[in-house]
This record gives sequence, C-alpha cells and structure tokens, in this order.
Amino acid sequence: MYERKRCVLLADDEVRILRALGDLLSANGFHVLKAENGREALEAFTRQEGQIDLVLLDVMMPEKDGFSVLREIRSLSPRTPVILLTARGEEYDQLQGFQCGADDYIPKPFSTTLLLARMEAVLRRAGMERTETVTAGAVTVAPEQRTAAVDGAALELTRREFDLLYCFVCNQGRTLSREQILDHVWGFDFEGDARTVDTHVKNLRLKLGEHAGYIQTVYRVGYKFEAEP
Repeated sequence: MYERKRCVLLADDEVRILRALGDLLSANGFHVLKAENGREALEAFTRQEGQIDLVLLDVMMPEKDGFSVLREIRSLSPRTPVILLTARGEEYDQLQGFQCGADDYIPKPFSTTLLLARMEAVLRRAGMERTETVTAGAVTVAPEQRTAAVDGAALELTRREFDLLYCFVCNQGRTLSREQILDHVWGFDFEGDARTVDTHVKNLRLKLGEHAGYIQTVYRVGYKFEAEP
C-alpha cells in the first residue's frame, strides 16, 4: 500500500471548480497544489518537481494553455501522469492532447466519481495505486471495483446511487449542501434540479435499510452522513 499522501497538482482557471475539486481530492486523501492559470501550474510543477504524483490540467487557461504546459512538463518529466480536463471534446483536441503526452483526457462535464476512478487507473499504471476500501459504520465501499456492502451484504446500486454513497462516505461527518452534492456526483455543469438529490437520497436510504439513519437531513441546507459509533 502506498502510505505517503499522493500529491496532485490541480490547474483550472475557474475558481469554483478549483475550490470544489480541491476539497474533493483532499477528502479522498490527496495532498493538493492549486494553480489558476498555465503559468502558475508550470511554476508549481517546477518548484515541486519529483514530489508531484499526478497533474490535473485544464486545457483552456490564460497565460499558457494546457497543451503548452503539458509539453513543458514532458520536457522536465516524461513519466509524471497528466490528465487533461476540458470542455473541448472534439476528436482533434483529444488527439492533440495524447500527442503532447497526456495519459488521459476527460471532457467536461464529468462526475467526480468518474474523475477519481480515472485518476486511480492512471496512478495504478504508474505504480501508485490505492488498494484500500472506505468504511463508515456498517457501510463499506470499494471505489476501484465500484462495489458497496452494508453489514457485509452487497448492495445493488445504480451508478448514481453508488456515486452518491461514495460521496457521503468520503465526507462523513461533514454537512453537504444539495449544490455541493450535485457538483460532486452529477458534475459541475449539470442543469437539473436540486430535487434530484432528494430523490436519490430517498432511494439510497431504502437500500441501506436499518442504517438509513446514517444519512441525516440538515434542515434548509442538505445532508450529512454520520455513521453510528
């Protein structure tokens, strides 16, 4: 098992996304360095060369775009994993990203659960996989296998229900607003209603059975996952 906190350099010029993704990655055990433009990203990588385990790089950034930053990173470190994040999903842009040396390419919008899974896949290929499951009370979640169990019995969950449960378990004890949950589970550009969260929480509680109370409603705010001692 890899014991040192894995370090991620996160570069995105959208402050809301930078903050939300930074919180998510920190909650999942990563040490996060942030950059708001291409120049800052390259400077941070140069300062921390050898300490950064993965780079999450937005393509459309001011001062230096993601492709330019990636080329310079590759000149310094041919092996550091880099994932490009972009709203530009055309095949030409993806090909350009891979030609510049990207390890993966994720078009926006994306669910953060998908992002975490792709990060783990890239890190696994780099020999820095995470093997542990995440446990909260009677609930156990294995993010790599995308399986979950309660009291040792497997849960039959839809993709969104699994993503929602994983989000709760990773943030246990922390109150999450409906908007934060939408960002984490449905993606930052999801255009649906916050009531979507309520519907999925209701279904997830049914499947948790006697442990449905783990998901607590926080009046006028959202939800908090609090496992029994």
